[in-house]
Amino acid sequence: MRDWLNGKAQEFLKRIGLKRGQRVLDFGCGRGNYTIPAAQVVGNEGRVYALDKNPQALNELMRKAAARDLDNIVRMDTLGEIDIGLDDGSVQVVLLYDIFWYFRLHDPRLPRLLNEVIRVSTPDGLLSIYPKHINADMLLELVQSRGYKIRNFYSDELLHNGYLERGKVYNLTLTNR
Repeated sequence: MRDWLNGKAQEFLKRIGLKRGQRVLDFGCGRGNYTIPAAQVVGNEGRVYALDKNPQALNELMRKAAARDLDNIVRMDTLGEIDIGLDDGSVQVVLLYDIFWYFRLHDPRLPRLLNEVIRVSTPDGLLSIYPKHINADMLLELVQSRGYKIRNFYSDELLHNGYLERGKVYNLTLTNR
């Protein structure tokens, strides 16, 4: 895991399209396996909004951020509600990584979440999805029905539950804005 946080994750996030100065939402960020490297990639000119319903995980994330002198992470505590407390068009990248154990395919909250992601995204925004714990084809069909188009995908080692494992990340952009 140390290698992941010390460079491998940054390289992965750059490959999916993260750039210096961007504003990123890591929805369901947990302990920051992707938040920390995203904050390093976007630098001080950017922001990473770390949203999670687990205050202990967010506490750990913020301790890790402080240890790395990262002050571009904005903690966003939630009680599990769908509403994202950000302005319309305020983020350029949304990460939905390993959250689908919580949002199942037929959960009525999932379409609401996707609508909220559209609301907070800039017109040229990137939605990056790691569809762990869900049928990826069915999820992508639902996301595309909301106006997203698959831009590309990457297969790589991804961090999941503290272990690196092979996974696929899909990157999508809005087509109807």
